[in-house]
Amino acid sequence: MVSDARALATRLAELGDAALATTLAARGVSPQAAWHDFFDAAEGLLDPASVDRALTRLDRRDLLALDRGDAGVDGEPALLALTDAEGSPYAPVSERVAAAAATAPHAFAESPPPVAPGPADARVAAAAAERAFTTAGSLADVLLLCSHTPLVRTGAGPVSAVDRRRLLDAGALEFADDLEDLLASAAGAGLATAHEREWSVTEAGERWLKAPTAERWEAIAEGFRASLPRGLRTPSHGFLPPDAWPGTYPLDPEWPARAERLHRIGVRWGLFTADRSPAEFPWTAALRAGGRADAATMAPYLPTEIDRVYLQADLTAIAPGPLAPALDLRLRSIALRESRAQASTYRFTAESIGVGMTEGETAESMRDFLAGLSLTGIPQPLAYLIESTATRHGLVRVRADEATGRTRVESPDEGLLDAITVDQALRPLGLLVLEGDDALSSRVARDAVYWTLVDARYPVIALDARGLPESIHRRTTATASEPAATPQETYARLIATLRGGHGTQGEAGWLERELEQAVRARAEIVVVVRMPDGSERSFTLEAAGLGGGRLRGRDRAADIERTLPVSSIVSVHAA
Repeated sequence: MVSDARALATRLAELGDAALATTLAARGVSPQAAWHDFFDAAEGLLDPASVDRALTRLDRRDLLALDRGDAGVDGEPALLALTDAEGSPYAPVSERVAAAAATAPHAFAESPPPVAPGPADARVAAAAAERAFTTAGSLADVLLLCSHTPLVRTGAGPVSAVDRRRLLDAGALEFADDLEDLLASAAGAGLATAHEREWSVTEAGERWLKAPTAERWEAIAEGFRASLPRGLRTPSHGFLPPDAWPGTYPLDPEWPARAERLHRIGVRWGLFTADRSPAEFPWTAALRAGGRADAATMAPYLPTEIDRVYLQADLTAIAPGPLAPALDLRLRSIALRESRAQASTYRFTAESIGVGMTEGETAESMRDFLAGLSLTGIPQPLAYLIESTATRHGLVRVRADEATGRTRVESPDEGLLDAITVDQALRPLGLLVLEGDDALSSRVARDAVYWTLVDARYPVIALDARGLPESIHRRTTATASEPAATPQETYARLIATLRGGHGTQGEAGWLERELEQAVRARAEIVVVVRMPDGSERSFTLEAAGLGGGRLRGRDRAADIERTLPVSSIVSVHAA
């Protein structure tokens, strides 16, 4: 045990900070671990309980390699600090592997080679493509809502019940339980990220929302494969058939549920059959073999996306088929979607058009967009609604006053300013009437004042430093916000402590540490000392103190206290 701990301590010390942090994270080490040096770290990582937890992270191939004593130097066992420089497991690891093999022999049995699935028939393929299309639409709805207001996560990780209800009410989800699978798919493809207590959409997610359904599916499929656990992936950069998944991590009690969830996500995206039949789709076969995701073979089964709608006098728009995502996205920025199906219905209101203008649309840009989109022209009631909303929009203007550092709220409509002044919902802004001025003033930042007025449904626009209208967004994408801490940042303090502890080179660091531990425990130890004539002599002492380069201890055999120079001590071990 002693020599293994020393060898591991040396290996850990030789790692760069990034590699060391990756190992600590992989082993689930707390950043607040009470370790003082690399020797403490090595002993902690070789502790039986810690090794047992690490073994649950290994797939069957790695377990068999550890059992044989040859796990390689660049695999998961090496990353988890279970093997030495030659790829052989440390003795404490071998002991725990032997114990695991005795209690769970099935985990160390060779699995039969996976059987490649046969081709699925056209009917099953069509059903899978339809599921993928529906799931893509549902995820698009979730990301769109999330881009305006991030989804709040509970302390345990899932999205809050309030946000689940918001998504259900908006028609983004059929069942509340679908949400976590959709977000897992989005995270795997880099479309959304969970940071601290919320989910946010990334820049890649915003681009994905505008992409055709086939491209959406390809991005998700690539992300799904890339996020699969290492044990499911093959050397050809593909993955094992789903029938081989359940037994891949035989020591992990949570793996069966996780494998089932991964399969369920694959079914949602049309990668696997819903009934677990041994059949495979052409697009899945190529992906599983390591090729890139290609929706060309799926395209014949997908509904044809359209680029025209019927605008009606009752202020609705009817899409007679699935509208192209980019067009749907823009239409929904100025209209409310009332139903989603193969034929969707959208409704224009003064509020929805005002929201579009808040996001940068103008009466002219909306007319141009709708004229190109409509099969029936722009009905007169809709044209009137756009003009009347545009006339009223911008009656309230918000801008920063660089001279005073305050925010100005201006309007040519004195009655509107009076209403803002007495509006109880706006009291947190602390709006003041400036003497000799027609504007209101607030210490709150311009953007916060702007969005508070938007939420209170005032016709407000934001002005830039030149006094020109500026389109601002309530929420930036996740890539523009504070990024999640890297493992190296998370473990920076612990790594600094380890590097500031005893050195791992030669005998001096190990010896000093052993002496410190003996003194701390008031342990009885046998100390071998090199005498001035070159001979060696052993003393059995009760370690009492260490300082100034000397060890103090009670020699009970001689009934005296001895003081020995540390530089003369050759070795130390328990009495």
